[in-house]
This record gives sequence, structure tokens and C-alpha cells, in this order.
Amino acid sequence: MAEQKYRNLIVDGLWHNNQALVALLGLCPLLAVSNTAINGLGLGLATTAVLVASNTTVSLIRNFVRPEVRLPVFVLVIASFVTATELSMNAYFHELHKILGIFIPLIVTNCIIIGRAEAFASKNNLSHSLVDGISIGIGFTLVLVTLGGMRELVGQGTLFDQAHLMFGEAAQGFTIKIDNFPGMLIAILPPGAFIGLGLLIMVKNLIDQRLAARAIQKAEYPEGSEEIAR
Repeated sequence: MAEQKYRNLIVDGLWHNNQALVALLGLCPLLAVSNTAINGLGLGLATTAVLVASNTTVSLIRNFVRPEVRLPVFVLVIASFVTATELSMNAYFHELHKILGIFIPLIVTNCIIIGRAEAFASKNNLSHSLVDGISIGIGFTLVLVTLGGMRELVGQGTLFDQAHLMFGEAAQGFTIKIDNFPGMLIAILPPGAFIGLGLLIMVKNLIDQRLAARAIQKAEYPEGSEEIAR
């Protein structure tokens, strides 16, 4: 039973309840910084770190916080971890920190984080809250990286450009470049972010519909009765 609970939390965070593609939360940073895959990865990892830390902390203090002041306390906890994350990024990933700019401190206002703290961490134990934070954060990061990679590839014909900002000078050779690719400027402009996100949501919905149809078909024609059904 416990293993199934953890499995459901992981699958929900990565797919069924993906906060970017299903709940449509955190769209401001998602659309604003996803012009390259590395930018998306940097913000995604920062958001995941804050989400995991805040989820676990809220779960630990949930029985000591009065309901009347729970939201201000949750915001204070989140703001503390955002400050620590911002200072760490400024120290160790300074150039990437300058590129992401205001969107790092704005993690405080990310509805995903306060939403998981209120809806899940404040009602569940430490281990469940930890797994929820990790899965939700990775799901959000995957969307950021995928959308950023799409826009970067279509917009300027590169993938993982400026990877050294996150992985050091050894990552200079990580960049994939299409020679003589003219690029489509709209992909790296704000309209490209909306179009790309819409395409990702469409693909997810199509996959969900296909899986649902297959599940219905399997229920109607269980294994061993396929020949009769034919």
C-alpha cells in the first residue's frame, strides 16, 4: 500500500497532475525564461529546491501552526528558502543568475509552491510531502526544459547553448548546432512561448485520450476473449 502511494505521487507529479500542463500554474516564469533549455533547467532546479525544502518544512511544522496564520507562515518559510536559493545561485552560477534575473526572487509568488504547501504538505507526513515536492518539481522542470529546447531549436537552431553557465567550462562542447539554420524569430519571442506551451498541452491531451481509449478497449475485451470479440 505504501509503495502504491509513493508511485501515485510520482506519476501525478510528473504527468497526471503536472502543474504546468494540467493545473496551468507557474506560467509567468514558465513562459518568460523558457527561451533556451539551459535557462529552463536553471529555473526549474531552483524552483524544485524551494518546493522540496518548503514542503518538508511545512509538513514538519503543520501541527504547531494555528489555522488562522498558516498562510503567512507558509509564505515566510517559502521566502526564506527562496532567499537562500537566490544567494547560492548568485555565488555559484552568477552569469545564469543574471540572465534569470527577477524570476528567481519571484519564486516566492509561484502558485505551485504555495499551492502544494497548503493543499498537500500541511495535511501529509514528511516522506509523502518530500516525494510530492520532488515529483512536482521535476515535472515542472521537464516542461521548462522541453519548452525551452523547442523554442531554442526552432528559434536559433541550437540546443543546450550556454550549457557552461550551469555545468562549467567542460560543458562548452554540449551545444548542438544546426549549420546554416535561419531560425524563426517568433519562437524566442513571447508568442512563441504561448504557441509552444499550447503544443505541449495538446500532445499531452492526445496521449491521455489514446491511453484512456486503450484502457476502455482492454476492459471491454479482456485478455483471452479477443478472438470472441473479433
